[in-house]
Amino acid sequence: MPIRRSRAPLSLVVGTNRQATSDGDVTRGLVAGEEWALAETWHRFTPMVLAMAERALGSRSEADDIGQEVFYRVFRRAKTIREPDRLRSFVYTVAVRALKTELRRKKLRSWLSFHEPEALLDVGSRSIDVESRDLLRKCHGLLNRLTARDRLVFILRRMEAMTVEEIAVAMDISESTVKRSMAHGSNRLLHWINADPGLAGLLDDGAWGT
Repeated sequence: MPIRRSRAPLSLVVGTNRQATSDGDVTRGLVAGEEWALAETWHRFTPMVLAMAERALGSRSEADDIGQEVFYRVFRRAKTIREPDRLRSFVYTVAVRALKTELRRKKLRSWLSFHEPEALLDVGSRSIDVESRDLLRKCHGLLNRLTARDRLVFILRRMEAMTVEEIAVAMDISESTVKRSMAHGSNRLLHWINADPGLAGLLDDGAWGT
């Protein structure tokens, strides 16, 4: 089922001292339906969610869409948070699961379309040279060849610097599955990179383990 995305931009007003407010206080405000808590959750965690989504999807516009969906889910499910002080972890978990669903949807769409996968990087307005832009596109193209789980595990481990334990909790899989997925994805990426003259030698094999 396609992810539901709200096209109405979130416009929230902060009305409290943000630095003095703990995650636990924000969670309790969310549960109570306080507007300031909605705003603070958005401002506090949006950079983290958008950065992770952009690295996973390779597109800022798609990351923005996922960001809208993630916070829609967070606000809707706030009353299910059992440990108020772990709001950051809750948001991270919601974001990871939304990304996993989206990556699977993109994979299925690419199979059904019988076309090359869509461009995975919005770089038109960024000040990077043509060679770097092409390199980024190739790297994202390789990531897109992985399964949704392997790709997300790789990104969370190598780009988000999450521990195996954190990934297992966020993705609701075992630690051994995380390790197997990381090894499988890394080996496939290394094989593809070494087979591409433009990418061969780009990464040190020793940096790709679990």
